[in-house]
Amino acid sequence: MKKYLLIALSIVTILGIASVLALSIIPNLTSGNSAVHALNANADNDEPGPTAQVEMTYTVVAEGVVVPRQHATLSMAASGIVDQILADEGSEVEAGQVILRLQQAHQQAAVAEAEAALANAQARFDALNAGPRAQEIASAQASLDAAQARLARLTEGARPEEIAAAEASLNAAQETLQRLYDGPDEHMRIAAEADLANAEAALRQAQAAYDLVAERKEVAMLPQSLQLQQATNAYETAKARYDALFAEPDSDLVAGARAQVKQAQANLDRFQEPVTENEIAEAEAMIQQAQAQLDLLMAGARDEELAAALAAVDQAQAGLQQAQASLVDTELRAPFSGTVAVMHVKEGEQVGGGMPVVQLADLTTWQVETDDLTELDIVNVEEGDQATLTFDAIEGLELTGVVERIKPLGEEKRGDITYTVIIRPDEQDPRLRWRMTAVATIP
Repeated sequence: MKKYLLIALSIVTILGIASVLALSIIPNLTSGNSAVHALNANADNDEPGPTAQVEMTYTVVAEGVVVPRQHATLSMAASGIVDQILADEGSEVEAGQVILRLQQAHQQAAVAEAEAALANAQARFDALNAGPRAQEIASAQASLDAAQARLARLTEGARPEEIAAAEASLNAAQETLQRLYDGPDEHMRIAAEADLANAEAALRQAQAAYDLVAERKEVAMLPQSLQLQQATNAYETAKARYDALFAEPDSDLVAGARAQVKQAQANLDRFQEPVTENEIAEAEAMIQQAQAQLDLLMAGARDEELAAALAAVDQAQAGLQQAQASLVDTELRAPFSGTVAVMHVKEGEQVGGGMPVVQLADLTTWQVETDDLTELDIVNVEEGDQATLTFDAIEGLELTGVVERIKPLGEEKRGDITYTVIIRPDEQDPRLRWRMTAVATIP
């Protein structure tokens, strides 16, 4: 029985040693997810025993692409028609530089309207907050004084000198009207008749002298011709003055004179007639109104009015900010310094809000991204791991790098769950281009 047990133990020992030797001569076992497994067995010959310790290492090889460390797909915040493209494909731009601009006529008009509304609201608030002006207070005080004076005049009655002045005004108005109907006085009539007779005699004399030379060819150059013309003008002037003196008075002048008479008569009647209770009440009401207006000015604006005016200013300010924001949305500015890699639109084209229009990238600093690592591979990779990068398009180029980031969310890809790993090269090579194929080896 002991013999069979010794034979069995010997067979088990021999099989264990053979297994270890077989593993030690296999350098790599390839997985199905672009990862290579290396199993190295190191047996310690100094320690006796049936088995030996085995140290396992895991090498990951994944395919990736070269991408800029900083890049973005830019879109417009607003819809519109492209008015200007200020940076063509391949041109470099600084952060904040305008790349393209949409048509802005409507937005600029909205900004101007909002600025005017804000200025109006601010002016109203400032006027309320500043209180009444000295001129407004003086005007209100003058209205109050006038109303008080009128009441005093009504209650005291008309003074003798006021009645006398009113009677004098009425008499003057009546005399003016009468003169229109009476015509000129005797002296003016005689003078006008004499002027007309003299002018008529001078005209006859000039006409007789002219008739003596009328047949001559040079009659227009003779003094008799000039004398006749002057005498004719003098006669017509005298005749017009005479007719004006003795003509019927002008209806407009008569109407104006009658109106003055009527006004003067009413003014005299007002002084002579006794004051009624209604007139007293009316005068007192005018005093109260004027006093209330003065008190309102002196009190200034109420807190509620100031609050409402300030709210209107805030609302107008918000409207201006909204209009300015809409204007800003018509421009596409570079969020960082870089190169316009792709321009998707042309001048005159319609673009929609959120539609990609520009690919912008910093082409001076590159990184390698790979989404080729399955869940079986990613558990053996950590941020900070060293990596070796080679490139299909650049033979002989080998760069070292560091695993900078592992995206935490895996995605399904051809039936596997894969994770994206970003590797930052320790140095940059000017021959690298966007989307070049790279191979990353992570030992």
